Amino acid sequence: MAPGERSEEVHLWYTAVYEAVQEIPHGKVTSYGHIARLLGKPERPRQVGICLKHLPTASTDRSKQSATFHGDNVPWQRVLNAKGSISPRGPGSARRQADALRREGVEIREDAMGQYTIDLAKYGWFPDVLPSEADLVESSDAEEDEDAAAYHT
Repeated sequence: MAPGERSEEVHLWYTAVYEAVQEIPHGKVTSYGHIARLLGKPERPRQVGICLKHLPTASTDRSKQSATFHGDNVPWQRVLNAKGSISPRGPGSARRQADALRREGVEIREDAMGQYTIDLAKYGWFPDVLPSEADLVESSDAEEDEDAAAYHT
């Protein structure tokens, strides 16, 4: 594997994270840990953060092929730490994330230390399954109910 290339497993993980983040509704937020849990890897919240840290920006040059996932189609700003705070990553990054959330109508509190916090009770999005997988879970449950009913008759 050449330097900078990702293994198939890593590629699949990044894709799963980006697709999960795309399902967070406008004006809602969730945590790195919740995304990891939804993907069946509750022990990997930091890896979710790493994926978002490495999310490419969209190319402004129309002649260049843009990455499938990028900052314009993956709402990275909707993912916070478990306390409902924006995790600073570099100069100006927390403010950029806060500004993006404000444009979505999310209220942001800023404390004296410059820490940005969001009310998870009001803006939190914590489903048991991803919306894209809800039908799969429901049909699986229905099949199990049918199997159980057939077994008991």
